[in-house]
Amino acid sequence: MNGFLTAVRCSKMRFPTAILNHPVESLHFHLLLPIKPFSSISSLPVDQHHHHHEPNPNPNPNPDPPQPDLPTQLFSILSRPNWPKHPSLKKLVPSISPSHVSSVFSLNLHQLDPQTALSFFYWISQNKPGFQHNVQSHSSLLHILIHYHFFGAAEKIRISMIKSCQSQDDAAFVLDALRRMSRENNGEFQFKFTLKSYNMLLMSLSKFLMIEEMKCVYLEMLGDMISPNIYTLNTMVNGYCKLGNVVEAELYVSKILQAGLNPDTFTYTSLILGHCRNKDVDRAYRVFNLMPQKGCRRNEVSYTNLIHGLCEATRVDDALKLFSQMREDYCHPTVRTYTVIICALCGLGRKEEALKFFKVMTEKGCEPNVHTYTVLIDSMCKEHRPDEARKLLDRMLEKRMVPSMVTYNALIDGFCKEGQTEAALEILGLMELNKCSPNGRTYNELIYGFCKYKNVHKAMALLHKMLESKLSPSLVTYNSLIHGQCRAGHLDSAYRLLNMMNKDGLVPDKWTYSVFIDTLCKRGRVEEARALFDSLNEKKLKANEVIYTALIDGYCKAGRIDGAQSLLNKMLSEDCLPNSVTYNVLIDGLCKEKKVREALLLVDEMVKMGVKPTAVTHTILIEEMLKEGDFDHAHRVFNQMVSSGYQPDVFTYTTFIHAYCSQGRLKEAEDVMTKMNREGVLPDSLTYTLIIDAYGRLGLIHSAFDVLKRMFDAGCEPSHYTYICLIKHLSNEKRVTENSNAVGLEFVSITASIDFVDVWKMMEFENALELFEKMIEWGSVPNVNTYGKLIIGLCKIRRFEVAQRLFNHMQEKGMSPTEDIYNSLLNCCCVLGMYDEAVRLVDTMVELGHLPHLESYRLLICGLYDQGNKEKAEAVFCKLLHCGYNHDEVAWKLLIDGLLKRGLVDRCSQLYDIMEKKGCQVHPQTFSMLIEGLDGT
Repeated sequence: MNGFLTAVRCSKMRFPTAILNHPVESLHFHLLLPIKPFSSISSLPVDQHHHHHEPNPNPNPNPDPPQPDLPTQLFSILSRPNWPKHPSLKKLVPSISPSHVSSVFSLNLHQLDPQTALSFFYWISQNKPGFQHNVQSHSSLLHILIHYHFFGAAEKIRISMIKSCQSQDDAAFVLDALRRMSRENNGEFQFKFTLKSYNMLLMSLSKFLMIEEMKCVYLEMLGDMISPNIYTLNTMVNGYCKLGNVVEAELYVSKILQAGLNPDTFTYTSLILGHCRNKDVDRAYRVFNLMPQKGCRRNEVSYTNLIHGLCEATRVDDALKLFSQMREDYCHPTVRTYTVIICALCGLGRKEEALKFFKVMTEKGCEPNVHTYTVLIDSMCKEHRPDEARKLLDRMLEKRMVPSMVTYNALIDGFCKEGQTEAALEILGLMELNKCSPNGRTYNELIYGFCKYKNVHKAMALLHKMLESKLSPSLVTYNSLIHGQCRAGHLDSAYRLLNMMNKDGLVPDKWTYSVFIDTLCKRGRVEEARALFDSLNEKKLKANEVIYTALIDGYCKAGRIDGAQSLLNKMLSEDCLPNSVTYNVLIDGLCKEKKVREALLLVDEMVKMGVKPTAVTHTILIEEMLKEGDFDHAHRVFNQMVSSGYQPDVFTYTTFIHAYCSQGRLKEAEDVMTKMNREGVLPDSLTYTLIIDAYGRLGLIHSAFDVLKRMFDAGCEPSHYTYICLIKHLSNEKRVTENSNAVGLEFVSITASIDFVDVWKMMEFENALELFEKMIEWGSVPNVNTYGKLIIGLCKIRRFEVAQRLFNHMQEKGMSPTEDIYNSLLNCCCVLGMYDEAVRLVDTMVELGHLPHLESYRLLICGLYDQGNKEKAEAVFCKLLHCGYNHDEVAWKLLIDGLLKRGLVDRCSQLYDIMEKKGCQVHPQTFSMLIEGLDGT
């Protein structure tokens, strides 16, 4: 064993070098390793790891002299008389940042001429596009100007410094720096505040809601014997009003009056804001109405503040009325006025009115801003219209507007919730292209979207990208990933994520455990689920209705109705109120056990508990009655459901269609379908497939294909059951034609009971071609979905040759296979040991930008090692590392679940060594698992 893990295993180390980023930590780690070098170190250039006291075996006789740093170069240039025309300065300009300017000034405080420093300060702003000085570069210049008593220029820079604040941290820095500059030094005041600088500083602190600091500065101002003016006092009023603290604000209003000054428009407008922030819109209205009486003109801000307050109080119609009065006061609505109303209308679902306002706004020459567009984009996404929202984003970009992180996140969330994850990834790419860094919420929304639609590998890859961006995963991140791994059937990976989560200092909550309990129950591992449920008390977590419902469902599906009812009683005793879903799973369980009377009693109990039966409750009862052949009772329950105000859904109608089709009553089934369409309930693929199968069993193939055409026209994608039904009945029709009527009728009865798996086993390429011909004949042209359903179905039962012929046929027809089709073929090849074909498929997939599943990679790499093909296995692994997979998941699925479980310890060590050389980082928890796996061999 010569790899990285070999060396580490011998030394019993627990942390990989890949996660030690601090140079001192890394050096300390390497010194603890055995003397024998391992590949990650030995592969480095000699001068990087050779002992510092040993001579370099290949010294460079003429090393290049070290280049001076940029601030040093700048100082050298600025020390010359005609520095603006120095030939080197123009080359340096693109690299100069505010921090470089600050360094030049602070490092050369007593050497740099103040006039030169001031000139350079303005020069760089004018000669580098987009350059903006920060508070630190202002401060460094101020020190020079004050040192040389350039107080006139210093006052201008001080005001500029205050205006340059971009955050609370900036404002705090400025406050501290200016206080120090103004204090006494050697018996003299260095640089006293003026009234203007005090006012500017107060306005800056108010902007960032630093109210306590404002109060201190105001008192310092009084201590400096500087009398506040109307601007000072108005700023104090406004600062407190922003926080809704009207009581404190009114104290400063009284100071205005005490000073013999008159409150003005700004004063009253601030008070309107304060009352609105304090949720007291009526008092805000009183101040608004008082303004004309006090001789104060109401302006656009006065109106907008009150309109905003009314909208916040959901009094949008009052806000609209006030909006229409603005013209009477000769006030023109601003972009903020329009945006506030658009936002309120969207929030109330009055989208058409919001869009009308948006149109009027642009027609009036008031250009929407980023916030206006973001409000509409967010609203459209919430209404499941992300494609329209994307058009608004495109319009923003055409107008050279810079969307905010909120804008991008709203779109990403909208696409993810609609299952359009690739479109969401496009927005992420656009976001990064436009220099807008994604935040934790961006990644959480994407991860949730990919997990929801069973693409957990891409979600895990996004976790990797998130960590690379120095963003910490939250409880929401881990819960989404755990849910995704469970949905994909990867319970081991879900538990590994739980361990990682604990190691990262995050405490799992009840939602974390609800996913595990639900998954264990769905796998029939009810005892494990119960043990986890019972352990919640030790974890100081109280089970919620979701956890109880998952466990009750598990007991029901296991046929343990008594245990399920006992859990319901326990739930009630612990004041955890069951919801309709809880009752429904238990009602369904009772019906499955033929305990219909008890199920009906539970419905009565449900009502007594104040929980209303839902469409699902009624559908469960209807289904059981139809199974018993009691159509009359089922119809009575249906009518009762409708009269109670419950809208039957697709499952309710499909239950009736199933019952009618099973008895060959196609007319009644079609009548139900007609009723569905009339009620606006769209049939799904199961609804159509049941009718197609029923027609096929009656030998009415033309009617079956007519239903398929209706299905295509309605935009409902057929399932693999739909296609296999049609193939079964086509084959049956062909045999009936070839044989006598008696034999044909006998075959009908036989094929009607054939399992779908048997049809897949009997299906040949020619059967698919017959299906395609019939589809074309009936106006339903086979598409990618058609081929995909057949190829994936064949691959599941290892019919690779037939699947491959269909794959080639679809390509001949000019169709591009999907990622799912490729992955099905790849998995089938790997299971069948067709590793050369699998490698070719992997190469094609990677070239097309598809992501081969890690389960297939595991089978492929282990299979290649079993064949003794080490070089090809390593080549495939190296290609895998460029696919963007999460490195932890690679280690779990390939190294731990693949190689270590097969006892291929040396291979595991060598592949991890490749990962380490390529800079792949794994979590300490994953690394510990690798070490334990090696130690256990």
